[in-house]
Amino acid sequence: MTAVLFAVFAWLMFFPACKDDPEYITTPYQIPVPKYFPTRMNIPADNQMTVEGIELGRYLFYDGRLSGNTEADKMMSCGTCHLQSRSFECGIDHPKFTGGRPFGITGIVTPHYMLPMINLVWNESGYLWSGLISENNPNASQRSIEDIVYMGVTAPHEMAGDTTKTKALIQSIPGYPELFAKAFGSHTVTFRNISKAIAQFVRTLISSNSKFDRYMRGEVQLSMQELNGYVLFMTEDGADCFHCHGGSGNPLFTTNLFYNNGKDSVFNDSRDRFSVTGNPADHGAYKVTTLRNIELTGPYMHDGRIKTLGEVIDFYSQGIIWSPYVHPLMHHAYDGGIQLTPSEKSDLIAFIKTLRDETFLSNPALGTPGKLPDGAQAIQ
Repeated sequence: MTAVLFAVFAWLMFFPACKDDPEYITTPYQIPVPKYFPTRMNIPADNQMTVEGIELGRYLFYDGRLSGNTEADKMMSCGTCHLQSRSFECGIDHPKFTGGRPFGITGIVTPHYMLPMINLVWNESGYLWSGLISENNPNASQRSIEDIVYMGVTAPHEMAGDTTKTKALIQSIPGYPELFAKAFGSHTVTFRNISKAIAQFVRTLISSNSKFDRYMRGEVQLSMQELNGYVLFMTEDGADCFHCHGGSGNPLFTTNLFYNNGKDSVFNDSRDRFSVTGNPADHGAYKVTTLRNIELTGPYMHDGRIKTLGEVIDFYSQGIIWSPYVHPLMHHAYDGGIQLTPSEKSDLIAFIKTLRDETFLSNPALGTPGKLPDGAQAIQ
């Protein structure tokens, strides 16, 4: 009898009660790896990509009821801030956030300005400006995109919500339980599965069809000015951008690492890379953002201090502040910058603008659904 009871207990543990259809079948989704892109991707073993999971995640990403509220002034979705037209960042011209500074339902502003939500499936160095969310974080609830979803719903400067309230509301909306059953084998909505679905959708936000991508594939030519800018970008005695932002050998246009790029000489931000590592060399260091669609994702830097792409080039040319914490790759820090001429600046900007990907910015599969599962309009 004891052996029988143990066997029954073990069976129940293997098939949790939340799975009312343990034999459900999902459709595996293989992310198409663009030419020249890395083949290694950051996909957790317990949240493999499926067509059903991505579909559900897209609905949830754009549903303002993710906040747990149905009142018009208290609804907020991921898509409220992460606009497809701005490379899934809010941009400086967001109709709600003056100057591109996002804030949550309560009106509390975010600690930092935004990073674009793009090509994150190839990021293995940690998420957010500080890299706090990382596979190496000893806190098991701060390791993946799935965990960022939880933070987005509960953080006071974002949705300021409650996961119990959110999952109860999503459970009550017609159409959602069926989608959860298709994606995860249960009509019962859990917040973990909400997070998994949204994370699957976010991993499909892939930009790989800019003019520069097409140039690398031999489909188009760059103009002479764009080519001049490319040479500047890729040479140490030019603009010296490639060490941090990559180039033809790194189509992500970021190393996904963290550098002090010479913005300050005094460091008191409690959310820089030093706050994660405790390494003094990381004072004032932040994530290197991708340059893909960069012309659309201002204001720039973690604190939004630079408003235009031209001003960014001016900063790297003549505005760098030396300190003992400036990263060694900032080769021109002692000189205050790389000292570009006006024509070189124009050439460099011309090249950077070839990284704009209109296919990504307008892909309907990544945009707002026409209708949500219950037939309601998506509420951003």
